[in-house]
Amino acid sequence: MTGQHPDHREEAKRGIAAFGKPDGPRLFAWLAIALERLWPLLLPLLLLGTAFLILSWFGIFRALPDLVRMGLLGVFALAAAAAAYLLFKFRLPNRSDVTRRLEGVNALEHQPISIQTEALASSSDDPFAVALWNEHRRRMAERINNLKSGLPATRVAERDPLALRAILGLLLIVAFAFSTGPFGGRISDAFVSHARSNAVPPRIDAWVTPPRYTGRPPVFLTSTANAGDQQFSVPEGSTLIVRIIGGSGWEKLTQTLDGKTVDVEARKAEGEATPEAASQKPRNFELTLGANATVALADGGTSLSSWTFNVKPDAAPTIRFTKDPTSAANGTMDVFYEIGDDYGAASAEAKFEQAVPPSKDARPLFAPPELPLALPRRGEQPKETKTTKDLTEHPWSGSEIRMKLVAADDAKQEASSETKTLVMPERPFANPLARAVVEQRRNLALDANAKQDVLNALDAITMWPEETINNATHYIALRSIHTRLQLAKSDDQLREVAAYMWQVARGIEDGALSDAERRLRQAQEALRQAIEQGASPEEIEKRMAELREAMNQYLREFAQKNQNNQNMAQMPNPNVQELRQEDIDRMLDRIEDLAKQGSRDQAQQLLSELENMMNNLQMGQQQAQSGQQNPMKQQMDKLGDLMRRQQDLMNQTHRLEQQRQNGLQQGFDQEGEQGQQGQQGQQGQQGQEGQQGQQGQEGQMSEEDIARALRDLQQGQGQLQSELGRMMKELEGMGIQPGEGFGEAEGSMGDAGKALGQADGGQALDRQSNALDALRRGGQDMMRQMQQAMGQEGQTGQSGQQRGENRDPLGRSNRYGGPFDEGSQTKVPGEIDVQRAREILDAIRKRLGNALSPQMEKEYLERLLNFN
Repeated sequence: MTGQHPDHREEAKRGIAAFGKPDGPRLFAWLAIALERLWPLLLPLLLLGTAFLILSWFGIFRALPDLVRMGLLGVFALAAAAAAYLLFKFRLPNRSDVTRRLEGVNALEHQPISIQTEALASSSDDPFAVALWNEHRRRMAERINNLKSGLPATRVAERDPLALRAILGLLLIVAFAFSTGPFGGRISDAFVSHARSNAVPPRIDAWVTPPRYTGRPPVFLTSTANAGDQQFSVPEGSTLIVRIIGGSGWEKLTQTLDGKTVDVEARKAEGEATPEAASQKPRNFELTLGANATVALADGGTSLSSWTFNVKPDAAPTIRFTKDPTSAANGTMDVFYEIGDDYGAASAEAKFEQAVPPSKDARPLFAPPELPLALPRRGEQPKETKTTKDLTEHPWSGSEIRMKLVAADDAKQEASSETKTLVMPERPFANPLARAVVEQRRNLALDANAKQDVLNALDAITMWPEETINNATHYIALRSIHTRLQLAKSDDQLREVAAYMWQVARGIEDGALSDAERRLRQAQEALRQAIEQGASPEEIEKRMAELREAMNQYLREFAQKNQNNQNMAQMPNPNVQELRQEDIDRMLDRIEDLAKQGSRDQAQQLLSELENMMNNLQMGQQQAQSGQQNPMKQQMDKLGDLMRRQQDLMNQTHRLEQQRQNGLQQGFDQEGEQGQQGQQGQQGQQGQEGQQGQQGQEGQMSEEDIARALRDLQQGQGQLQSELGRMMKELEGMGIQPGEGFGEAEGSMGDAGKALGQADGGQALDRQSNALDALRRGGQDMMRQMQQAMGQEGQTGQSGQQRGENRDPLGRSNRYGGPFDEGSQTKVPGEIDVQRAREILDAIRKRLGNALSPQMEKEYLERLLNFN
């Protein structure tokens, strides 16, 4: 027994090692025991949660009153606390628990697994006892192979033999399916007040309002909820407005910009304190869109709508000179430029600075001049625009300046042009005394420190008035300047003296006309500002009355001053045409009509044309006063007389031919004769002026009398042909080549004379009409050659170009008829357009006054009347 002791020990070790095999079953047995202990404790909490979900998804919480809902939530909270308390009874299984489970599941007797970890109760010094114990353990170890852990047995069925827990599972599945429908509830309904849960579905109105200056209409995004994600392209600076009516009052608008999401605050109505109160009133969200963004509207966890906006940036404007600035003879400046912008520029001006900066010790009294520029019509393609401004009153006139154009759009973006260096136009003064006053005024305005020098100069000018100043009024005015300047202490007082010196200089130069001209320019500027600011029709009418009064006073004094000037009777402009008072009144009426109708751009354009007329009138006055003569005027007068006589001759031929046609129908029956007499009477009323008088004198002419009268007209036609030939030779002697038009006119006159000799009135009328048209074309060609000749005699290229645009002495496009009418280049509505506009407005007002018109139609008509 003793000799076998070592062998017994080895066998015992092998038996113990074999005990390590059931580690897998031991782990599964541990999990099974833990599940058996945990599941009965966790099941009440799970069943409670299942019941809560069932009630929520079936919409029970939303249907319950707030008190009942809160009470039920309290019951669930207490039950959940009790169920959670049961979890504290949970104990993890230990090694002994696992061993006993394995021995019990595998039906092992004598505890073969437990014995492997046990020790001898007696002392281990007895070799026989140890050997016997090891042999026992080895034999027990052989029995623990292929152990099973067994399935967990929670014994829930013993506690719920009717399986009521399965009913909750089925109801949970049904409730989840019901929640996806339109009447399904949400989990959040248990925590939302009864008023909110019963709120009507929200009505969502969302639109984007682009900035007004873009001229774009509003973009309506959606009118119903759940519109989905939509993409829109809008201008920069557009305003998103979301209006919600109804709903829960907990709606929230968020903006996602560059990956960051921020909430948009809603505008709260007065007295609004809670979301429930807000749900009773419309809620408005406003958001300015400055960059690409996504905006979403949600109520709690439910998305209502979302929109993606691609924001189009507002491009900066552009401005450039199209021509170099020019000046007229009276000193007004013409600026030619082109402005471009995607939505139209908001403002533009010319900025000036002196080419030679003043010295550091100088103290200027006046800031740089201001020259606002006229803007093109919004929406039009960039084109050349012209602004005319009289800057001769500014002290910088006559000095070298730097000029730059600056334009700005409604988004406050600016652009500038290149800088041009030029001499600022100045008004020419022929009177030496006026020139002296203007020079001293400039010295004072550019440097207030030169006050004493100006006083000394005034003393020198007025030292011997009986020899140097012929007009006592001028002497008194100069001494008044001296006294005011001597008493002036501040810069404001010095500026008043400088303004007074300018008035005195103009009074010496022009007399009373300067006051009338100043009043006219003030009235023009006041009307321009009223048009730009969109003044009311009453204000426009008031400004127009002031302009008419100032215009009449100016023309009246202008005529009085030049009535004894012989040179004014021979204007140097060959394109001469009489200016009548009705022409000016017609232009003023059209300006007023356009301004009242809201056509501001056309009204401003026509007002600029009126200013150009006045400038050209002054230029013509100065040219006449300087003694300029133009021998070409006689040829222009001859051509006008030829055309007038040719028109009269054609009218006589037409009357004779008409009488012949009426006489040929006398042979018809009595009924036809009566009808023809009625038609002849109607034609007599609608014929040209003077026809009735001649018919009354001649009575009913016979065929022979008509033929004789036609042959008598042949002599007058031949005389016109001869005079045209002589005029063409005179033009060649003056260096002007007669155009093809004069040659065609001469040939048509000859053919007309032959037809008249043959008493063929119809053929003569055709040839006379061709001759008149050819005379017009020839006159236009002759006018262009004359203008080129005048430009070579000392006129500036720009002035020659302006006169070459077929204008009358006041610079107007020859739109009012006449031998050289080519149509106006100014896009201003004509009288027919204005009359048509009046008819449309009258029709709208008549329809608006109809009580049977639908309300929607009335609102539309009111918007048409208020359209600006």
